[in-house]
Amino acid sequence: MLTGKVVKKTLIRMRKFVGLIYLLYSGLIFFLLMLLVCPFIVLSTALFKEKTGRKMAFFFLKVWAWGFSLSTFLWFSSQGRKSIDTDKAYIYVGNHGSFLDAVAIVICIPQAFSPLGKIEMLKIPVFGWIYKRLVVMIDRSSRESRDQSVAELRKDLADGQSILIFPEGTMNKTDEPLAPFYDGAFRLAIETQTPIMPFAILNSKEHLPRKNPLLLNPGIIDMKFGTAIPVDGLQATDLEKLKATTFSTILSMLENPATGEAINLKTVH
Repeated sequence: MLTGKVVKKTLIRMRKFVGLIYLLYSGLIFFLLMLLVCPFIVLSTALFKEKTGRKMAFFFLKVWAWGFSLSTFLWFSSQGRKSIDTDKAYIYVGNHGSFLDAVAIVICIPQAFSPLGKIEMLKIPVFGWIYKRLVVMIDRSSRESRDQSVAELRKDLADGQSILIFPEGTMNKTDEPLAPFYDGAFRLAIETQTPIMPFAILNSKEHLPRKNPLLLNPGIIDMKFGTAIPVDGLQATDLEKLKATTFSTILSMLENPATGEAINLKTVH
């Protein structure tokens, strides 16, 4: 007769095997769909003016994201998106804890946007081709690259294009719901007087843990948008308050999804 310990080990092995098959299947779908939309994205950005081309490319990116979602049984749900004025430009700011976040933001954000992303992602086959055309790339080790990235983001905002920045700087590898924020997004918001749109991706880590991708499991990934945080009249000296406000708002959404209203800047110390 099998002991409880043997049964447990057997179940763990089975879970890992099923997880491996599911992970390989999902990865294959990810790249096949990316390969399918890649020519359309390249043509959109090559043949049309920057803003028009980006909107068209973003449509095909949504086709990729929805195709991936439906094919892998990883569904994405959002709250609060109806309150977003898609005629305005925002700086979208949120948490980043899983590779699934890339799909979540494409499906759930209701307007085209320019994300800030790491230059290392260019090395990924197929994905890198699309990444190069839609993402403002940054090499954090290079001051020149950082300055150029900020200049590109400023230009997009001036053209009425929303942008997205993960203020943690990279995927959160800690056990805390949020890692400390960098200043960049908030400095840019103050300098360009662009409101911040906070969001929280609530459970992507549970569906695809960074440390153990074999635990990938289907289900619904929830994303929550808070109330836009205005920056009218704010100056450089208000940067820390603005950063703290945004941090508190996103943390509140992560810890209690029923909340998410922006905190008044005057209440943050």
